[in-house]
Amino acid sequence: MLILAVLTGLAAVAWLYLLTCHGAFWRTDQRLPAVRGPVRDWPSVRAVVPARDEAAMLPLTLPALLGQDYPGDFAVILVDDASADGTATVARRLHDEQGAQARPLEVIAGSPPPPGWAGKVWAMAQGEAHAQAARPDYLLFTDADIACRPGTLTALVTAAQGDDRDMVSQMALLRAQSAWERVVVPAFVYFFAQLYPFRRVNRPGGRTAAAAGGCMLVRRQPLASSGGLAGIHGARIDDVALGRQIKRARPAGRTWLGLTTDVASVRPLRNK
Repeated sequence: MLILAVLTGLAAVAWLYLLTCHGAFWRTDQRLPAVRGPVRDWPSVRAVVPARDEAAMLPLTLPALLGQDYPGDFAVILVDDASADGTATVARRLHDEQGAQARPLEVIAGSPPPPGWAGKVWAMAQGEAHAQAARPDYLLFTDADIACRPGTLTALVTAAQGDDRDMVSQMALLRAQSAWERVVVPAFVYFFAQLYPFRRVNRPGGRTAAAAGGCMLVRRQPLASSGGLAGIHGARIDDVALGRQIKRARPAGRTWLGLTTDVASVRPLRNK
């Protein structure tokens, strides 16, 4: 009985700590920072989309990215990462079908990763290198399965500029349609927020750092000065690694991570 009482007490203390002292990770109030006043000079942005065998996903996501109603200079770079399903062809067709309303799209053929590089990070790095010719103020790293509403980019840039953030990242709304998805997805989000409490991530100077790979808007200069994508070249969890690198750079970067319903993943979750 004594052992049971001790264990029960320890469990109660642990839950009390999580609920009161762990960055309120269980709350869902971390949305884009509210800023005052409009952005006067809209910075330039280049989106980088690494894509391998994404021909089925692109019709559900790429038109929305190409159709962003962003007031500034914006273009999309899709890195075809050795796809075998015609991903590049599908991307170009979707751009042509959208006509004059579509933002510029460049599809580049990715090369095999050098030794020590994770495949996705290498694809991102190739897109970043291609974007350097335009010297954009921001890079938007996103995935081929991510669909966004028309005003998403405008809201991201407004938050980054108005709240002086070097990185603004939003965790995409994950698909939860099947019974399996409805079981797994909430648990994943809860566990991620417990590991990386968003409030702590968003606290300038704090040690906790993370990001969500489906939607990461990053200032180009702080990214370069922190070590660039080469600094996380072997990372398998690239988003957390990139958030950590930027926040812990010198001078320290200001990062932000939160939830949204404007960015959503359309990829079904495999039950394996």
